[in-house]
Amino acid sequence: MNIFLVYGGKSAEHDVSILSAYSILKEIYYNYYTVTPVYITREGKWLKGNEITDPSQVNSSQELILEDIGEGLHFSDIPKENTIVFPVLHGPNGEDGTVQGLLEMLEIPYVGAGVLASATGMDKIISKILFKEAGLPIVPYFQVKVIDWHVNQEMVISEAESTLSYPMFVKPSNMGSSVGISEAKDRNELVEAIAKAFEYDRRVLIEQGIQAREIEVAVLGNEDINTSVPGELVKEQQFYDYESKYISNEVVPQIPAELSEKTTKTLREYAAKAFMAIDGNGLTRVDFFLTENNEIYINEVNTFPGFTNYSMYPRLWEKTGLAYGDLIEEMIQLGLRRFKTRQNQSLKDR
Repeated sequence: MNIFLVYGGKSAEHDVSILSAYSILKEIYYNYYTVTPVYITREGKWLKGNEITDPSQVNSSQELILEDIGEGLHFSDIPKENTIVFPVLHGPNGEDGTVQGLLEMLEIPYVGAGVLASATGMDKIISKILFKEAGLPIVPYFQVKVIDWHVNQEMVISEAESTLSYPMFVKPSNMGSSVGISEAKDRNELVEAIAKAFEYDRRVLIEQGIQAREIEVAVLGNEDINTSVPGELVKEQQFYDYESKYISNEVVPQIPAELSEKTTKTLREYAAKAFMAIDGNGLTRVDFFLTENNEIYINEVNTFPGFTNYSMYPRLWEKTGLAYGDLIEEMIQLGLRRFKTRQNQSLKDR
């Protein structure tokens, strides 16, 4: 079978995507697959690399950048028989349903969540609405549109302060990997944080800051939903940004997290519930807050979380009993099964 592995992209998570793609390429079962790397430049150009038939052909993540050696990709180059696309894309223009919609139009199977789950999971504001509707506990929040910010900043700040108390966390609605997120401890920091978040999106989410542990659960499946043991992000400070997460590696995962059996069970149930709330398929990582009083709040979901060697999602499954290579294989099979189901449904509609 041919795998077209798509990575890079126009989002701020471009570099993380390259690292994730590199890790996956080293672990794919090449006795079953031939892999064609497809690199999307920061400007949005799609470049096709040479076929990979052995992990020894992948020596470093830097070699995955195909700007000099790649050829432009035409979608007619992707055969529909014995092919699956593996979108290793994080953030907007990749994890948000855009690429998934393209592949649906082309009638090509792909790994991961569908259009709806990708779009709603990526949007922190919309996903909170869905989580609340599903009965999942969420922290208080306030949303800001860029037009309101430009028209009357003072009014926005006053409304945020009347709704929430400091500290607050300010996030772009459509972004991941902690990009554009800031902690605001006073009014001046709140103004700076909102301005920073608007550099990445036209809608901004302001959340009530709480003292809590950060717990994550991995989900895998289609209609059959499986959850991993919970893991905890252990860090010296309450808030960590993109650099702490991916560059300086200041965040240490503890898997499994030290939790009571009851809390573990609830977290895994909530993770499955969140997966269903966004109409999940394939894979998702569900992130939670856990307070000292054992209050659980769902934070967000990632429909294609980081997949580097030190990323939480594959580590959670490894500790649950599913090795990295087997996890990749299961994700591919889930994508193929989902495509077959949709094809059968389409035939019945005709």
